[in-house]
Amino acid sequence: MGDVHSTLVRSKNMRAIRGRNTSPELSVRKLLFAKGFRYRLHVRDMPGSPDIVLKKRNTVVLVHGCFWHRHGCYRFKWPRTNKEFWAAKIEANVTRDERDLRLLIAAGWNVVCVWECALIGRLKWETDALSDAIASSVLAGKTSPAYIQIEHCSEFSGAPAVIVMPIIARQPIL
Repeated sequence: MGDVHSTLVRSKNMRAIRGRNTSPELSVRKLLFAKGFRYRLHVRDMPGSPDIVLKKRNTVVLVHGCFWHRHGCYRFKWPRTNKEFWAAKIEANVTRDERDLRLLIAAGWNVVCVWECALIGRLKWETDALSDAIASSVLAGKTSPAYIQIEHCSEFSGAPAVIVMPIIARQPIL
């Protein structure tokens, strides 16, 4: 099946996709600021230029798009066209994410990863619950480095997911 857009339209659409200051990232920044946290943005001398850095709390917050970082949720679907290109691109993103995560934790940083599906879509968190989860994850950063993921709510229970986990390599989902 071919693309529904012409090459020029598709090119224009792809150029419009930003890597910084995305809507999900702005939402997380707004929640953190409202809770009284102050932060730096996209610190270039840290592995992966984290989206949000709370130096005082020894915590970085990564806001990942479900498509670009291959989250296993309902929002991620493999493209039907140009499959080899997309598989290589997305796998490179995931590999880079894992490398940067290892480097950040080795340097003693607490890493909080907020997935796009926790912020938007049919299984998003309630704003207050999400704000509290992010704030408590940031506050935990003073004690010991950890990797905390904040994901979408469960389709079955409606309960939000906050996952504290060791560094693990994600398996390819093809």
